[in-house]
Amino acid sequence: MFRKTTTSVLAVAAASVLASACGTGPGARGATDGDRPGKLVFAAVPSEQTGELRAAFAPITAALEKDLGTPVEFQPVASNAAVVEAQVAKRVDVAVYGAFSYHLARSRAQVEPVAVPVQAPEGEPGAHAYGVTRGDDTSITSLKDVKGKDICFTDPGSTTGYLQPLASLKEAGVDVAKDAETVFTKGHDTAVASLLAGDCDIAFVGDIFIDQLLPARGQLKPGQVRKVWTSPLIPGPPVVVGSWLPQDVRTKITKALTGLTATDAAAAGLCEGKEIKGPPTWKQHAGAEACPLGASNAWTFITANDATYAPIARICDITKAKVCTSGD
Repeated sequence: MFRKTTTSVLAVAAASVLASACGTGPGARGATDGDRPGKLVFAAVPSEQTGELRAAFAPITAALEKDLGTPVEFQPVASNAAVVEAQVAKRVDVAVYGAFSYHLARSRAQVEPVAVPVQAPEGEPGAHAYGVTRGDDTSITSLKDVKGKDICFTDPGSTTGYLQPLASLKEAGVDVAKDAETVFTKGHDTAVASLLAGDCDIAFVGDIFIDQLLPARGQLKPGQVRKVWTSPLIPGPPVVVGSWLPQDVRTKITKALTGLTATDAAAAGLCEGKEIKGPPTWKQHAGAEACPLGASNAWTFITANDATYAPIARICDITKAKVCTSGD
């Protein structure tokens, strides 16, 4: 059974973000030309501390402001479900959330994916989920061994931190509801921290956090965790825009994102004082001065559409998860 229920948390979070945007719809945010907004609201879900999230998205919002000539207000939101609800109400124009959350949003909100991050030059537009244990724990070597263990997931709407692992566990014969104790930690970094603190035996998190982000921040040392499972490639978190925006605005958003690289952003001064060094996976750009592009420090973005996220439907078919239809 679950140690923590998230329904009430998501409801409060959704109400919070809906109240935070001004007015009653996109036109109420300072429309200057019919349904053309006077500003854009950009939302993202923390997978880490909110202050770091704001800094990670600052180069993206700065690029959008420059190319669109429109102010962009960044809103960190407590959960994937809260962002979806905000887009249903047309309070958030541009959002970044998990691939699974887009699967939910597409049937409820007037939205479309326009871009997806890639983590390295010539990289694939997706990520893997890892199942990790503490480095000195050898009791789990495969998903079948998770039966009877304590599990740390991230968020019920996270594809890498919950839904894909849930589907793979079911295929391995592990019924999470009956065979394990689980807890949602609300973030990938907090899932790893909870694992290291002994709150669970295995944590499921996005690969970027284990391979790059947490080690770079000194929050994960060599040998502290051991990878026991890697998922198939999962479509990356889309940048989703409201279809209520004029077509030319949506086109400009897509071009601004897909025309941006982390090194070009730094050269343009979009993250002055907050630069990072390109990781080894950036090959010839390894060590180059760059801007963080989103929570995963992407290299750039490529175009995406609804078909990009078809694999998520298969996950829902396997899990029959309630959140596939209700979002709770």
